[in-house]
Amino acid sequence: MAAFVGTAIEWYDFYIYATAAALVFGPLFFPEADRAVGVAAAFATYAVGFVVRPLGGIIFGHIGDKFGRRPSLVITLLVMGISTALVGLLPTYASIGVWAPALLIVLRALQGLAVGGEWGGAVLMAVEHAPEKHKSFYGGFAQLGNPAGALLATLMFSALSSQGDDFLLNGGWRIPFLVSFVLILVGFWVRNRVEESPVFEAKVEGTVQSLPLKTAIVGNWKALLIGVGLLPLSTGGYQLTTTFATAYGTDPSVGLDETLILNALAMAAFVELVATLGVAWLGDKWGRKRVMFIGLLGSMILVIPQFLVMSTGPEWLLFVAFCAMRLLMTATYAPMAAIMSQLFPPQARYTSISLSNGVAAAFWGGISPLAATLLYAATGNVWPVLFLFLAMGALSIFCLSIAPQHRDEEPKHAATPNTMNDPIGASK
Repeated sequence: MAAFVGTAIEWYDFYIYATAAALVFGPLFFPEADRAVGVAAAFATYAVGFVVRPLGGIIFGHIGDKFGRRPSLVITLLVMGISTALVGLLPTYASIGVWAPALLIVLRALQGLAVGGEWGGAVLMAVEHAPEKHKSFYGGFAQLGNPAGALLATLMFSALSSQGDDFLLNGGWRIPFLVSFVLILVGFWVRNRVEESPVFEAKVEGTVQSLPLKTAIVGNWKALLIGVGLLPLSTGGYQLTTTFATAYGTDPSVGLDETLILNALAMAAFVELVATLGVAWLGDKWGRKRVMFIGLLGSMILVIPQFLVMSTGPEWLLFVAFCAMRLLMTATYAPMAAIMSQLFPPQARYTSISLSNGVAAAFWGGISPLAATLLYAATGNVWPVLFLFLAMGALSIFCLSIAPQHRDEEPKHAATPNTMNDPIGASK
């Protein structure tokens, strides 16, 4: 529950920024630019949150490996919640000029630092409490926070956008950010009550690390690189089919209504929310790597019809395409908690998983929407964006095929893990 509630709140904070970047941050914080440049500038501030995630992984990974998963997770929640709420209080360009986008970038950087340490800690808290045969399912609760946060953020903006653009631009956009003040109180209460990870306690009894970052880079460098290569579709591809799709669909050349896109994304997020635990459970039954492979291949097949239907219709098919894509993306994401956590032995695991995920998020998640926006603006065609998606999927499949999986011993005592460099589908 602590893994789910905390990640749901933090991803809610992350996604309301993403949605605001696609819909309102351009005219509010970059009003002198034309629409395409304004959206690109808004996505550039959005990318800052991804760029600093490796630093957040190092900082909070060090805390998590040295002092425990719980204190690190409590700190990340507070940093994320406070910085998000302050965005809701931020003056716009019309009030303070260039200071507005500058302060927006600072707060976005704080968001990125927090989420850089959040995901790895939440994943480890769930997976390290799990028996070996249920690690994918337990890890699914940490992954469940993503669609829950996305659904809450999308529903919030969908309700606000239904009041009209004037309402949204004249202060309505602040409401989702200010709600974060309340959510962090709930998350803090839950996180502060959770027990420490038994694998961490066993590791502390067996080995004391002076510098987890050194252990991660020297001992786990191959797995770190594989982890970065595993995630382009789960992070960058996810952003292309949600954040960039929002900007693309509402572009005048496509002409879809904002509320229609947000409602389709909300329904897709609901599908992901319902499906995540079931897909994670299948990861324990079929093999977590096999389930991810199905998701990767299926997403690569469906991405072209998804974007084509946005410009051709009908509307009901748009909802079907968004929901089907999100279901396939869930298969790339739900087993990821167990796959990534078991890439590394317990020593420096928090730092390793956070650093690998942070670098991947910075490169794939942060750059993908911006690169897609620039490609579309330069060519006036969505096909270069689709080819980018397919290339990222191919890299994900290759790295999945060579990803090792460590098996933890019983968490009541210090562990010496066995390593299985298994093919797709062998890990359960």
